[in-house]
Amino acid sequence: MHVHADGTQHEHTQDADGTSRLGVLHGPYGELVWPALAGAALAGGFLLARRESDFAHTAAYVSYGIAYAAGGWEATRDGLRQLAKARLDIDFLMVIAAIGAAAVGEFFEGALLLFLFSLGHGLEHLALSRARSAVTALARLAPKTARLRAPDGREREIPVEEITVGDVVVVRPGERVAADGTVQEGRSGVDQSPLTGESMPVDKDVGSEVFAGSVNGDGVLVVRVSRRAGDTLVARMVKLVAEAQASKSLAERAAERFTRVYVPCVIVATLLAVVVPPLLFKRDWDISFLRAMSMLIGASPCALAISTPAAVLAGLARAARGGVLIKGGAHLESLGLVRAVAVDKTGTITRGKPEVAAIRVLPGVDEHELLRVAASVESVSSHPIAKAVVTAAVERGINIPSPIDAAAVKGKGVEATVDGVRAGVGRASLFAGHPILRANGEVEAMARTLEQEAMTAMSVVSGARALGVIGVRDRARDEAQAVVGALRGQGCDIVMLTGDNRATAAHVAQETGISRVEAGLMPEDKIAHIKELARTLESRGGAVAMVGDGVNDAPALAAATVGIAMGHGGTDVALEAADVALMSDDLSRLPFAIDLGRATRTMIRQNVIFSMSVVLALIPLTLTGLVPLSLAVVCHEGSTVLVALHGLRLLSRRDPFAALRPQSLQTG
Repeated sequence: MHVHADGTQHEHTQDADGTSRLGVLHGPYGELVWPALAGAALAGGFLLARRESDFAHTAAYVSYGIAYAAGGWEATRDGLRQLAKARLDIDFLMVIAAIGAAAVGEFFEGALLLFLFSLGHGLEHLALSRARSAVTALARLAPKTARLRAPDGREREIPVEEITVGDVVVVRPGERVAADGTVQEGRSGVDQSPLTGESMPVDKDVGSEVFAGSVNGDGVLVVRVSRRAGDTLVARMVKLVAEAQASKSLAERAAERFTRVYVPCVIVATLLAVVVPPLLFKRDWDISFLRAMSMLIGASPCALAISTPAAVLAGLARAARGGVLIKGGAHLESLGLVRAVAVDKTGTITRGKPEVAAIRVLPGVDEHELLRVAASVESVSSHPIAKAVVTAAVERGINIPSPIDAAAVKGKGVEATVDGVRAGVGRASLFAGHPILRANGEVEAMARTLEQEAMTAMSVVSGARALGVIGVRDRARDEAQAVVGALRGQGCDIVMLTGDNRATAAHVAQETGISRVEAGLMPEDKIAHIKELARTLESRGGAVAMVGDGVNDAPALAAATVGIAMGHGGTDVALEAADVALMSDDLSRLPFAIDLGRATRTMIRQNVIFSMSVVLALIPLTLTGLVPLSLAVVCHEGSTVLVALHGLRLLSRRDPFAALRPQSLQTG
């Protein structure tokens, strides 16, 4: 990566297949061919120069010339292009320094500079491409063809680009899913770890959503396509990551501002170093010029310019591999500043899916009978609570009879005829004054008890006979309590912001260890609380994160320093409504994301301190002649490569919170 004086970066250009535009450098190591040629010519020139014959000396100059050409042609080309745009380019400064070294007879030092400079760029390109490939490999996950099922049942293979919304495709065992869609037939476990970070296969059956690029297990799935090839989850992830990599982080923008001022100062200082010692102190012109060139090399901020993008790019790639999509380096850095986390309740701390939590029966009634009647009545409703009752009956193996003449009474409940008897499930108001259904005081007392325990209580009555009460609750996620503890261990304050009633919110908060709860909030109330948290943390330089489901929490997500959406398997809303998306819908990825943000900020700080320390040390040492040109070259280019490789250590950073998540969501 070449870094220009204005902070912009020029990347070595390659085609999609990894071929250099020169047409002769192939594969990921093509960038190292020219440095290798320059190094060989440099070594040859060094050995020939040590011989005494005129022919050997002439051959040495030729070898040094080859080293200059191989090591410096690309830097010269890019430097001239930037100079034509009135930009002072660091590459161009290095070429000037090499020419200056040759002008005073230091051919070896000049060739060494260009060799190490080109080698450093080649290694930086190779290392940074590893970070990019960790994410852009997603683009290669989706298959090139799909098995399309025609209305007459025949199947044929077509390119995925020809798939349209509504088409039906067949995915056989072991194949990759060709397009995003909904399962119409079949049941199978699907490995979607490259997209969501889940290492365990996810069970898919009729109605489940599947994503292009995921791997089908040992069942046949028939999928109705919901998105075209260019709009699939994997395609949108690649696009968002590309945009994130193109965006500049806070530290990168600061480095650009610094470089725009610093580089002209270096040029002025170099000119002064050339002319002042001979004019004022009667020093030798050649020595002053050589020392000025050494200072120019040592003062060039190449390592500083590469220190931030190397760390940020590696951090973004590591996050994506861990199931966290971060939409830019600025958001990654902001995660490292988070000191307060506001969380929504439904769908964030809780599963967002009501479940039967309690069943209370009257004397002479068993749970089987109560659930059988209740599930039959509720089977006609699509309400989440009704689905919870039906699911509870199915899980217990209860045979649910088909209801007759079902009717929903808005705000009260549902009634239907079950086995020839009129039955009802709902609030006490459903049975008040009803000509057939009769509740009693004992059932009503049971319902009040469950409501005090933060459940939604529904009485079940069959004719004039009360059966009991079912309590339904949206349970906290399995990992919620551990995640809250981990966030508190990271020094974060946690507050629950919810529109639900206080009793329900307080119960969930107590269950998960959240001490501060703000309930009954409208969207504008959530924004006000977010802004108040931000004002409190402003003096400490802290940031506020808001975690929500990406739909009704969108205003609060936008108001927070970092908006974090629960992924729900990677829905459109999760990708578009927030700065960060937890792709596997797994809350335990949150402390990992904050930890990664902090590690990235630490890595950037270390890189900046190291790179500037090298520069500040080389300037006086080169000016006084204590460090010769050759050593200045080695120190300068070595520091650049070390900084790049140090930042890329984030690629291998482990997730210290992996043990928090449920077994089914643990990342391998």
